[in-house]
Amino acid sequence: MRPVRARAPAKINLALHVGPLRTDGFHEVATTYQAVSLDEIVAAEEAEELSVVVSGTDAELVPTDGSNLAIRAAAALASHVGRAPGVRLAITKLVPVAGGLAGGSADAAAALVACDALWQTGLTRAELSEIASTIGSDVPFALAGGTAIGTGRGEQLTTALVRGQSHWVLAVAEIGLRTAEVYARLDRLRARHEVARPRVDVPVTAALGAGDQAALGRALVNDLEPAALALRPELRATLEAGRDAGALGAVVSGSGPTCVFLARDAEHALDLAVTLSAIGVCRTVKRVLGPVAGAQLLLS
Repeated sequence: MRPVRARAPAKINLALHVGPLRTDGFHEVATTYQAVSLDEIVAAEEAEELSVVVSGTDAELVPTDGSNLAIRAAAALASHVGRAPGVRLAITKLVPVAGGLAGGSADAAAALVACDALWQTGLTRAELSEIASTIGSDVPFALAGGTAIGTGRGEQLTTALVRGQSHWVLAVAEIGLRTAEVYARLDRLRARHEVARPRVDVPVTAALGAGDQAALGRALVNDLEPAALALRPELRATLEAGRDAGALGAVVSGSGPTCVFLARDAEHALDLAVTLSAIGVCRTVKRVLGPVAGAQLLLS
């Protein structure tokens, strides 16, 4: 049988509000996700054992043991349908590792879709999403795609109304950041303050619904940004460079260190990308569109 291939998108956080630490070790969040046109691709083929190989961007940084999210996704799906997890996964990475773009979650979502088709499980998207929520907080969104409000630890999704597409420029830093490290630094920065329960960001959702790119740029917000900047002070120069180049908005995506800039249109996005590349404030620059669809099979 030929391998089954699936793709799943990276995400950016247009708004991320972080509440107090919960008893389960996670933080309560209210975030607005948007899936963007930077994909991970996972191929699945029948095998005697469960294994994974990785190629592409930062492949050497991706674990190939049981901690790999695609491996965990395949194992969880197999357990759910009561079959042996015999599959060989081949991940082609385009999303930088530890960049705040949820590349690992995209791997898991693509693996779920590919293995579901390979094994002909017949599960619904809702059932796959339930499995996804056991793997990681961002995995259900990588499965769903589009633009959505995430609550709880980010896994509880509500589709957001969006008018039109946005042009984004991603400035990828030289060295990644561990999500747990960023959250721990945030907790230390807020240790002497009472932390309120996070709420859905109204300015962001209103700007999305109106298709008002200028308002969206002004509304971009991330509670994790101060912690990311404390750990990587050089990101301030990246954010300022994008703003000086006319970005409608600039923010650190998720736990960072990728910086995200909103452009007026495709031509402006190209200008921003050229400027950021020329001044050398990041490792690489990528232009993407959002929103895009979530995880889905590839026909060829």
